[in-house]
Amino acid sequence: MPRVLDPFRFVLISIAGMNQHQLPIIDYLREENRVLREQLGGRRVRFNDGQRRRLAAKAKGLGRRMLAEVATIVTPETLLAWHRKLIAQKYDGRSKRGPGRPRTAGEIEAWVLGMADENHDWGYRRIQGALSNWGHNIAGSTIADILQRHGLEPKTSQS
Repeated sequence: MPRVLDPFRFVLISIAGMNQHQLPIIDYLREENRVLREQLGGRRVRFNDGQRRRLAAKAKGLGRRMLAEVATIVTPETLLAWHRKLIAQKYDGRSKRGPGRPRTAGEIEAWVLGMADENHDWGYRRIQGALSNWGHNIAGSTIADILQRHGLEPKTSQS
């Protein structure tokens, strides 16, 4: 998508003479890149993730067409692929996710253990029903996991 300058910016840039000042700097940096690439010969330049991230962030702002003119070390496709991979990782939500489902509250776990200890003939479903009467809806498999973690074996059939 071509950038269109609004009239105010165009006048401001032309008055400030910013283009005339920047062109020699840009030409110098391009030539410097050519010299450095000649020194490398055919070897590839190795980048770490921080360097890739910095280059990709700058490249995204320029766009593919401008990158084709400017980029000398890495192709525009590579730079934009780095942007998709490295910059987009920031928004995937990994940092907010925990290691898994949270454990059952300690109070409820204590009730499950107490019921299983006091009533050896109760199965998972019976303990589940008793907890449901108190307003705590817990799956039978959760009760089984709690009891197995503590080495208790309740009756498996419903009493």
